[in-house]
Amino acid sequence: MDLGLSGRTALVLGAGGGLGRAIALGLAREGANLVIADRDAPSLAATSAILTDTVGAGTAAPCLPIVWDLGDSAATDRNVALAEERFGGIDILVNNTGGPPPSPASGVDPKIWSAQFEAMVLSVIRITDRVLPGMRTRRWGRIVTSASSGVVAPIPNLALSNALRLSLVGWSKSLAREVAADGVTVNVVLPGRIATDRIRFLDESKAAREGRQVADIVAESTAAIPMARYGEPREYADAVAFLASERAAYVTGSTLRVDGGYIPSI
Repeated sequence: MDLGLSGRTALVLGAGGGLGRAIALGLAREGANLVIADRDAPSLAATSAILTDTVGAGTAAPCLPIVWDLGDSAATDRNVALAEERFGGIDILVNNTGGPPPSPASGVDPKIWSAQFEAMVLSVIRITDRVLPGMRTRRWGRIVTSASSGVVAPIPNLALSNALRLSLVGWSKSLAREVAADGVTVNVVLPGRIATDRIRFLDESKAAREGRQVADIVAESTAAIPMARYGEPREYADAVAFLASERAAYVTGSTLRVDGGYIPSI
């Protein structure tokens, strides 16, 4: 299926690894120009090198890496301007932020809540507001926000993530109605247990907290997934690429689960 992404420009946040890197690769395979952002310069450089290989040896990859700390509000205009100078307007925005540290719902320093809200929520809203006018003018745009299964079924000891990512779901649904008539779609994707460094870290943290073996934690998690395995990052990226495509022009305001059936609720 031709997704109609050739020549489109995508800005992928958190592209230094994990789901963000997989999404960038998926969009590159479909012919999109990539602006990749991450605060970790070596990880970003690694993604850029992989993207060059994806496009083809000896070919100048349509990729602009930008070292970008999403907690720095002053960086938004500067970095988006760099992307526009290189490729023109941003057609696709993939909002993918790093996960906060594990935490209970009570007893967390308000300064931590505030810092995580800035990095995970306000940064997404700020960047979206910066690229959205161009999308509306061109009457074509895709905004895809990667959240968590915790917004449907809260995950124990991940209260910061559960609460802050859920606020993005409400924002996304509200925005979808505002911009639908302008040819801009706004959707959320929920990963289940996808095999990334973040999931490995959470499994290791749970094992340490409970005094158990990591292998036992993985086996327990896998047993709760109807497909009996963790998902592959590319499988998640393929779902994002579809929502970012021409083929998904009538899909907006939705929340798509990519979880192997893991979330038990309807």
